[in-house]
Amino acid sequence: MNIMMTILTQRELFLLVIGAVTYIALFIVTWQNSRRKVLLLQQRLEKVHAMQETLDVKANRQKIEELERLIAKLGSENSMLKLELQEKKARLDYANTMARIESEKRERAEVDIFVSDVYINIQRLLNEGRSMGDEHWQQLAVLVDSIYTGFTEKLYSLYHLSANDYHVCLLVKIHIQPKDIAILTAHSKESVATTRSRLYQKIFGKRGSTKDWDDFILSL
Repeated sequence: MNIMMTILTQRELFLLVIGAVTYIALFIVTWQNSRRKVLLLQQRLEKVHAMQETLDVKANRQKIEELERLIAKLGSENSMLKLELQEKKARLDYANTMARIESEKRERAEVDIFVSDVYINIQRLLNEGRSMGDEHWQQLAVLVDSIYTGFTEKLYSLYHLSANDYHVCLLVKIHIQPKDIAILTAHSKESVATTRSRLYQKIFGKRGSTKDWDDFILSL
């Protein structure tokens, strides 16, 4: 009887140890996954901020003016700090110059989108109620990237898009309406809406509307 009790106790102890080890292992894995997700979100948000900051000419101009005031106050003192501020100002000046060039380029090029063969073919497909094929998508991607420098690269640097995710973004970028995106991608309007709101949540780590996602895409 005592032997049986000893065996049962040993088994119970063994199971207890196994259970505790398993629980600790699961806790560690869960914590690591959670920490990795937080880090990835922070990295994505930093990239988004950098993209939007580069294109925000007005905000950059305000920063430049503030740096100019600080540099003027320093005078001949703190020469090293003064050089660092001048370096920051030079970088912002360069960013603003590039942003202005990009903005002017977009304004002129966007007019050309609506008279391009690619856009005309898209409208023809819509009139016929047909979806886009591989060749159409390739042509559209080339057109968009030629106008919005680095658009595709920026998107994929933020999140690993599926083919359909990318196609929806391309069409949003050239101002195609959601109901027409559904036709061109051979998906329902509900699916198109879900894709846009899902992508916003993936990138920004919070819920957002379809308009929030569209505004972000148009800002790139």
